[in-house]
Amino acid sequence: MATTTMTLRMDADVKRDAEALCKEMGMTLSTAFNIFAKTMIRKRGIPFAVTGSPSLYDEPNRSHMRAAMEELNAGHGREHELVETK
Repeated sequence: MATTTMTLRMDADVKRDAEALCKEMGMTLSTAFNIFAKTMIRKRGIPFAVTGSPSLYDEPNRSHMRAAMEELNAGHGREHELVETK
């Protein structure tokens, strides 16, 4: 079967982590993408659910925010530095 080259763009950290994971599984990133493409063709769609992250305004989040506001209003809040995570 003839092969072709495909170019795609992704974040460098994502590529590095994906290559490391593929190496642990004994394959290359190219092999992983071929598996993905063949599965997509066979299933006639993306082979996993593609969903958005929960909305800030979904009921579980609103419920959590209400409880946090009640706790803060009751004087149980505390100030802290903002910690950014990756």
